[in-house]
Amino acid sequence: MIRVAVDAMGGDRGPKEIVAGALDAASDTVQPVIVGPAGLDTQGLELIEAPDVIAMDEKPTDAVRAKPNSSLVAACRAVGEGKADAVVSAGNTGAMLAASLLELRRIPGVRRPAIAVTIPARHGPSVLLDSGANADARPEDLVQFAHMGAVFAEEILGIADPQIRLLSIGEEPEKGNHLTIEAHRLLASATDLNFAGNAEGRDLLAGAADVVVTDGFTGNIALKVTEGTIQSLLAGLREEITATATGRLGGLLIRSAARRLRERLDPDTYGGAYLLGLRGLAVIAHGNSSRRAITNAIRLAARGVEKDVVGRLSQNLGDSVLASRPSTTPTPNVR
Repeated sequence: MIRVAVDAMGGDRGPKEIVAGALDAASDTVQPVIVGPAGLDTQGLELIEAPDVIAMDEKPTDAVRAKPNSSLVAACRAVGEGKADAVVSAGNTGAMLAASLLELRRIPGVRRPAIAVTIPARHGPSVLLDSGANADARPEDLVQFAHMGAVFAEEILGIADPQIRLLSIGEEPEKGNHLTIEAHRLLASATDLNFAGNAEGRDLLAGAADVVVTDGFTGNIALKVTEGTIQSLLAGLREEITATATGRLGGLLIRSAARRLRERLDPDTYGGAYLLGLRGLAVIAHGNSSRRAITNAIRLAARGVEKDVVGRLSQNLGDSVLASRPSTTPTPNVR
């Protein structure tokens, strides 16, 4: 039985939606554990009491320190103390990072954890990281992100020997800023990675690579541009179809194909993103997650436990990885 601690107070839609998603995720092998205030209706699911709440607009590090009994921090602590195998939260992303660093700690040799987001590319999903955990990064951090992404692609997406590319402004090795040029040099010299050079942002949805690596600032912008583009295109297509009788007739003919496309592009299908590089498994869900998204985030967390993603990362990020020199825990600098 895989136990997943679920922050009931994170997210925009309230605890009722999160509990509903947790109920749908419950099975013979997955046991969601709700973390929230006393008296919360968990519909029969186990409750870990946590009276405080970290709001979306609070400063992450200060909020985690000031509210150790918040639902978000308590959910992370449950994993650190062995009361749960993974944690899921749709709450403040920065606070989730800060709480995870505090309660779960980093894998030895990892300088900075990274957010790994699944991109619904045309010919199959790929992973983009870092998608927002580190606004600033060093070239050796991007090499670690590449190793993390390779493990993610192998274990979660089922891709053997995943191809890795570096997000830049051109395919040539000399294109980019100092970070990408130096990162390209380091990645090209890493013989244990299937590095195929640079990729441009326009190729993300076309399937630029199985793993696309960048810093958190660039990655978060790329992710939000991609999400916004998808939403605008789907909304525009729906408006055009319903605008005329001919369009509505055509809409009936393509209904099945449109439904499959919407399902593939919908972020709720993937549920959330792994925060990789920690000694425990953490999944960050979107702030506006529906019950379906929460269900899929819990299943994603359980799949990571089943595939031993943390153990695989620990093996992969050993002494052979650059950045083996540990540094002090960096202050979270995220959206």
